[in-house]
Amino acid sequence: MTETRWLTEQEQEVWRTFISAVDAFVDHLERQIQRDANMPYTYYEILVALSEAPDRTLRMSELAGARSSSRSRLSHAVARLEEVGWVRRLACPTDKRGALAQLTDEGFAALQEAAPGHVTAVREKLFDRLTPEQVVALGEISHALLDGLPEGAARRQALNR
Repeated sequence: MTETRWLTEQEQEVWRTFISAVDAFVDHLERQIQRDANMPYTYYEILVALSEAPDRTLRMSELAGARSSSRSRLSHAVARLEEVGWVRRLACPTDKRGALAQLTDEGFAALQEAAPGHVTAVREKLFDRLTPEQVVALGEISHALLDGLPEGAARRQALNR
């Protein structure tokens, strides 16, 4: 068994600050999208993923992977999005067991209405606070973190679509 490599005092401080910053940032985005668009942030992420897919359609399993969500959690969210008419489920033509999620015109319109507030929040709370050099560094750091995680490959692939 290998010996535990404990964090240094500096690493511990950076780790706690990083986690606090990410949590606070995501909390801010969740509150903003709920307040301004009356939808959970998870639903917004699903609409974005579908909007960027060919024909605004993805296999449910691919959508779950891109959102790092369990299939059951994603299925519940898609069911709620179906209820409001923003997404429809379709049978997969190539796999009888598979299902597709497709963004409707109403869902795309809801996304278009929600996006400006979300982008403003991201710009004001992230990019406007960083120098151009820090933005480049943040991108490099984020890629390095994703590359080191087993589920990071699926997320990175979804980003590069």
